[in-house]
Amino acid sequence: MKPSIQLRLGQQLTMTPQLQQAIRLLQLSTLELTQEIQQALESNMMLELEEGQELSVNGEESLDSLETPDAADPAVEAEIPGESETIPDELPVDANWEDQYDIPVTRTSNGEEQPDFLAHESRDETLQDYLRWQLNLTPFSDRDREIAEVIIDAVDADGYLQLSVEEIAASLDDEEIGEAEVLTVLHRVQRFDPPGVAARSPQESLELQLEQLPEETPWRREALTLVKKHFDLLTTANISRLRRSLKLEAAELEAVLALVRSLNPRPGAAISPAANGYVQPDVFVQKKNGRWVVTLNPEATPKLRVNPVYAALVRRADNSSDNLTLKTHLQEARWFLKSLQSRNETLLRVATKIVEVQQGFFEHGEEAMKPLILKDIAEALDLHESTISRVTSNKYMHTPRGVLEFKYFFSSHLSTDSGADASATAIRARIKKLILAEDPRKPLSDNKIAALLSEEGIKVARRTVAKYREAMAIPPSNERKRLV
Repeated sequence: MKPSIQLRLGQQLTMTPQLQQAIRLLQLSTLELTQEIQQALESNMMLELEEGQELSVNGEESLDSLETPDAADPAVEAEIPGESETIPDELPVDANWEDQYDIPVTRTSNGEEQPDFLAHESRDETLQDYLRWQLNLTPFSDRDREIAEVIIDAVDADGYLQLSVEEIAASLDDEEIGEAEVLTVLHRVQRFDPPGVAARSPQESLELQLEQLPEETPWRREALTLVKKHFDLLTTANISRLRRSLKLEAAELEAVLALVRSLNPRPGAAISPAANGYVQPDVFVQKKNGRWVVTLNPEATPKLRVNPVYAALVRRADNSSDNLTLKTHLQEARWFLKSLQSRNETLLRVATKIVEVQQGFFEHGEEAMKPLILKDIAEALDLHESTISRVTSNKYMHTPRGVLEFKYFFSSHLSTDSGADASATAIRARIKKLILAEDPRKPLSDNKIAALLSEEGIKVARRTVAKYREAMAIPPSNERKRLV
């Protein structure tokens, strides 16, 4: 083949930097958006927070109409002709640290005063800290204290010992320390608070907790026998064999099992600090005058504007480096504000449409949830499914029924005898309601639940019921059985 030159016409979509920025802002969570805005304020001289205005967002939208956003600042419009900017409302993120906190002061070698920011560093007390504090209050020899330190370091967040006695003895530098001595120190550490800590198995943890109960505790002796000798029957909930092994009546065995169920299988969880996951809602949903109204969170959308003083310094015909820098910052600020406005409008439209479709949920709860997929919202709003996916990712809605993620309102379709579709969320809620109302002496099997749902016109297989039940962390019927 000889090389040749051909002329072809075609169309393709080019991802401009401005479009990439708009897409990126659309999929950011509220906390990530706040950081992005703060970074933009620090890097772009043209952007600033508006002053002297209340923290509110003109983004309220009911199920009937969408309010028209405010017009842009006249000073900015004069510098940016032909553009209409919808500016989000103000959030004062540039407050001084000293306005909120009293910072201790330290003196340097030359006598100057400087704030001591390290004085505010703090961390939650861990389980190891709590155990070491008890270790310091307990009389131990230096040798036993060294062993106890290794044992405490080997305890995980749930309170269980992750190393065997042999491994602890081998990890110590002193070859004279044997397994018997390590076991003796371990028994002393196991008497620390919380009860059941440093256990090597759930069975041992329950034994330790029962042994530390007062001797006059009802059914303590029987519970100890149950845990020590019949733990396998306890885990399988074999009620009939437990009754024969312990020689107890049904009511008496139920009292013993109630005492065992009152124990904590994760004793360290009460002491170990849990990681706090803070969620800031993007929109608020409230019922006003008989209508469900969706409002943007004013704290999530600070009101920005282009600095009119810097914008006035831009000279159109000047090609100096300073003027080119001002023009670049002005154009970047304009695109950032436009992308931010587009994000807020799209977020509000999607949230309003979700509330419109799922009004039954807000009125009656999970059992009234309708099936909904991304394609339904995309077709209703004339948007692409990928846009809806970005909008609903890591976005939260503050409702009278709690703070819920946007994706919570989407679920698959299941057919019914009436021809209508039921959502998976509504079916899970119905399964949970049936299990809560069951007779504890004769719990409902998955087959029975599927039959009951079929009587209500909901076609669902037994394996689907089992899948939904496991997703809700509900044990099977043989483990839910109770004597009384």
